[in-house]
Amino acid sequence: MPLPDFLIAGVPKAGTTALHAALVRHPQLFLPAVKEPKFFLTDGRPPVTGGPGDVQTYQEHVWRRADYEALFDPAPPGALKGEATPFYLYEHSTHERIHALIPGVRLILLLRDPVDRAHSNWTHLWNAGLEPEADFLAACRAEEWRREQGWADFWHYVGLGLYGRQVQHLFKVFPREQVLLLRYRELKDAPAATLDRVCDFLGVRTGVLHEIPRENVNRHVVEDNRVNAVLRGLLRAGGRVGHRFPVPLRLAARGPLLTLLHRKRGTRPVTTPAERAALLPLFADDIALLQDVTGERYDDWLSVDRHASAS
Repeated sequence: MPLPDFLIAGVPKAGTTALHAALVRHPQLFLPAVKEPKFFLTDGRPPVTGGPGDVQTYQEHVWRRADYEALFDPAPPGALKGEATPFYLYEHSTHERIHALIPGVRLILLLRDPVDRAHSNWTHLWNAGLEPEADFLAACRAEEWRREQGWADFWHYVGLGLYGRQVQHLFKVFPREQVLLLRYRELKDAPAATLDRVCDFLGVRTGVLHEIPRENVNRHVVEDNRVNAVLRGLLRAGGRVGHRFPVPLRLAARGPLLTLLHRKRGTRPVTTPAERAALLPLFADDIALLQDVTGERYDDWLSVDRHASAS
């Protein structure tokens, strides 16, 4: 049956793209060229409204089963098939949909310090010109309103980082032996050993993969100045109406604006102690729950000094 044997199911901005890029090099594994098909996120057609750029993203969902299965048709005989959609962990209903179709699937979760994850998420959308809030904490405070307005999950900076309740529900649906929990920092600091853990979990040869390709890395610094405000305004306007135009036309219009917006390169900002101190209370109880549910320690994430956990 052309359905996946494993899923990289979480979480956004925690190395899932890099892990996908590494695993495609293994001769016993097959992952389709389409990363994040998002098939299990809905029961049918995706929504038709959302925040800046959301509708365009919804158009990219592979939501018809025949189209989803076709992604795996090119898999060589005997290869294990998988895909990476890091939003699968977030919604409880998604767990149920996955189990209903592929109950024996193996699930790989990459978890990252939730404050650093949220900041990376905000930086991604800010650099794309879509995030209207120049202040990270203000953007986090806007989350409840954005939910009410139907903005997509990628705007849920805090919610996406509440791993405890997400993993707790996942373990009610799937046996724990079908779930591999990894840390973002393990993939970053010990790639060969971490990749061997993944391969062993999947039941394919270890010692084959040794490094993580540099994927999804950029050094753009988008300052909050008058010129960039105009560029970001144009990009958000395009995000609201771009779904009405063919993809080549959208890319042709957006490309020059992004080039101008990304004209400055440098070191990407990281969370400050003040930002961590402001947000950590939102995650403290959930981190405790994650430790209870998994039996692993994550209390280093509670440090105001981000270098104590290194994510």
